Amino acid sequence: MTGEPEVRNGVSESRVRNLVQARSIEGGVHFYGTPEETVVPEQLPAPPGTFTGRDSEVAELTRAFDAGVEQGTTVVISAIGGAGGIGKTWLALHWAYQYKDRFPDGQLFVNLRGFHPGEDPMLPREALRTFLTGLGVKEMPRDLEAQMGLYRSLVAGRRMLIVLDNARGTEQVTPLLPGTPSCTVLVTSRDRMAGLVTRHSARPVQVDVLSDGEARALLTRHLGEARLAAEPDATDELVRWCAGLPLALSIVASRAVLGQRLALSGIAEELRDASQRLEALDMGDPEACLETVLSWSYRALAPAEAAMFRMLGLAPGDDVGTYAAANLAGVTCREAQVQLKALERVSLVQQHAKGRYRMHDLVRLYAAGRADEEETTAERDMALRRLTEYGAHTAHAADLLIAKNHAAIDLDELPPGCSPQPLKDAQEAREWLDAERSNLLAVQHVAAERKWHAQVWQLAWTLTTVQLREGHLHDNLSAWRAGAPASEHLDPAIRTRSYRHLGRACADVGLHDEGLGHLQTALAVAVQHHDLLGQAHARRALAEVSEAQGNDGEALRHSKEAWRLFQELDTDVGGTNKALNDIGWYTARLGKYDEARGICVEALAQCSEDRDPSGKAGVLSSLGYIAHHTGEYTQATEHYQQALHLYYDLGSKAEQADTLDLLGHTYAVHDREQARHAWEEALALYLAQHRTKDADRVRQHLAGLAQEPAES
Repeated sequence: MTGEPEVRNGVSESRVRNLVQARSIEGGVHFYGTPEETVVPEQLPAPPGTFTGRDSEVAELTRAFDAGVEQGTTVVISAIGGAGGIGKTWLALHWAYQYKDRFPDGQLFVNLRGFHPGEDPMLPREALRTFLTGLGVKEMPRDLEAQMGLYRSLVAGRRMLIVLDNARGTEQVTPLLPGTPSCTVLVTSRDRMAGLVTRHSARPVQVDVLSDGEARALLTRHLGEARLAAEPDATDELVRWCAGLPLALSIVASRAVLGQRLALSGIAEELRDASQRLEALDMGDPEACLETVLSWSYRALAPAEAAMFRMLGLAPGDDVGTYAAANLAGVTCREAQVQLKALERVSLVQQHAKGRYRMHDLVRLYAAGRADEEETTAERDMALRRLTEYGAHTAHAADLLIAKNHAAIDLDELPPGCSPQPLKDAQEAREWLDAERSNLLAVQHVAAERKWHAQVWQLAWTLTTVQLREGHLHDNLSAWRAGAPASEHLDPAIRTRSYRHLGRACADVGLHDEGLGHLQTALAVAVQHHDLLGQAHARRALAEVSEAQGNDGEALRHSKEAWRLFQELDTDVGGTNKALNDIGWYTARLGKYDEARGICVEALAQCSEDRDPSGKAGVLSSLGYIAHHTGEYTQATEHYQQALHLYYDLGSKAEQADTLDLLGHTYAVHDREQARHAWEEALALYLAQHRTKDADRVRQHLAGLAQEPAES
């Protein structure tokens, strides 16, 4: 038969046969050939004796295997991937032994040393020699292409498992892939192995941390239930500080096993101190030292990637966005994207949402340690200063987008390498604030430690609107507990604003006496410095605290004084209208409904929905309250629903909850089912906002509704 020879995997079958039979003259006589008899290799290391959990990952591997058998394709499961110490090899070996009977022709295993101390990654030639030796080959071809051809010929048609452990990247793995659909390949790597996924249809399986239950089960496997039961609090701490990382849990367990007299509380105490935590996770062996294992990934990074990794170790908060990372490192957003992708590829960070990355707690500690070692104090401070200014400037822009009637505040100049994130509209501003709010509170804490007083105050100010609207009342109090003392170093007008907000924040969580003291301080400072606007706002806040203390008459007095001051200023139309509505509200609270209605109707007429939708919503809520108490329930319902729509548009969840609570009372008069819906929705919002007293009150409303006899 004539024609082109059959080609398999880039090597002609005839060439492979020639190589098998050929004799090389150079360097002496060497015979290349297949083994005289078929060898069934058993190269798998011992199975992990304390393997725990991973049910979903094992099931995913099994599904991939079954699908490959069904389709008649080579099964390449790359991205048994994750950070160092996450348990990738254990998972591969556990699955391999569980399904070992499916591979009667043998199992091949090689540690490719992709991330290993003091050694370069294994060359494909070395790995192929290991496999060929395991397959019974005595004399090796010298040429890599010939080795590949021989290896693939020997495994062709055989039902074998090939485990490629600790791979550095796709290029290292590709020469080791068989060309037969009868083989199954497992690849473990800290790299995400995107090349295998795209070019070889690999099925990625990402390995994450263990759950608390799985972590506790792993400790139990090592130490026994009795020892853990003897020190339940210490056990809880061990689970917490190891944060689901199997290597960390195993190191802790090994220390406890080797030191039978060592109390678990002693180990927990070491882990409690962040400065000692990585030292406590060191058994004196490179393979059992978390810091060493993480260093293998770090040393493989390019310089720019390593610098970004160090900077991420400094970032406070739960995660970091691309813009925040760029400001930390002092690079462009595009450069930050490239560097973060590189860190994600080797599993040092995880992208848990689009453009948002997080680190395992222990990886972050290691990164911070590298920053302490390799960056100067000035460099670390400048990185945090860029992050702080980025946060303050972007939060200020976001605040003005979601509350258009707010006046701008003065901010510091941006340091070199720092740029705010552009936000195009209120929706984008709300999304950014939702993602970054808790991180900005952590940044504020860092700024307070460094006595960056202006930035501490600016962050408290710019976060107030979103925190009040979302019902994060305790977080708002925390922000102003830092912001008010910082204002002592700033302008008197800023002091007035700060203590006013601190007083309101205290009152919002039920600390009325403390809040009253702070508000009186704010008013005194405003009076001392002839700050009429500060006095007006302080009076409005004092009215709210008076109401909360059950003194509606005093609240009305403060509101009237606030309205007078706003009128004298004739510059803050929104403040004037809000103060007028306050007068109507407290007048209604005192039972003077007709007088109150006239005041609120006037306030409504002066409201501009475009300029002050929250002010208009407040007036509508007051009118709903008045209509309810004068028996006009249909009109009350309409007012409350109009207010709700405005609050929904604003994203003001705190006011939504309060308005739904009021609406429930109106519905309860004539429609119990609607009342139940309104109160259940209010209850859900109160619970989400941790407003316990409000939630308890609504629960009582619902309980009373359930006890009322049904209408006949």
